[in-house]
Amino acid sequence: MKSLENLHPAPGSNKGKKRLGRGPGSGKGGTSGKGHKGQKARKSGNVRAGFEGGQTPMYRRLPKRGFKNPSRIEYNPINLDALNAFDAGTVVTAELLAQGGLLRKPNMPVKLLGRGQLNKALTIKLHKASSAAKAAVEKAGGKVEEI
Repeated sequence: MKSLENLHPAPGSNKGKKRLGRGPGSGKGGTSGKGHKGQKARKSGNVRAGFEGGQTPMYRRLPKRGFKNPSRIEYNPINLDALNAFDAGTVVTAELLAQGGLLRKPNMPVKLLGRGQLNKALTIKLHKASSAAKAAVEKAGGKVEEI
């Protein structure tokens, strides 16, 4: 029976620390595996990430371009002509569009755009809709609700 007194690690799971600089017979004597001279042979010889030996590093050679708006909301676009696949009277939601494979990124909000013709009266519940798309849906006898 196992108890706290007789617990021990599995054989081979613990490995000893590599002992450097303990004579030529150890195989890691003399230079202790660091080779001869040079920056990385010194005791403080490690350089920071991105350091290129004094040459202007890559992150400073490349220009900064543009601006990334941290509060930008990216929408899944869906056009009117894609909604003709649904039967008249259907309540079209983001979940229904995702199930039909009409969204590229199902976890993002959806915006209805006005390309194409809508031939059926549908109730559309999406995050956003363009004014042209709203007008086309209402002309076809449906309605748009923004959630």
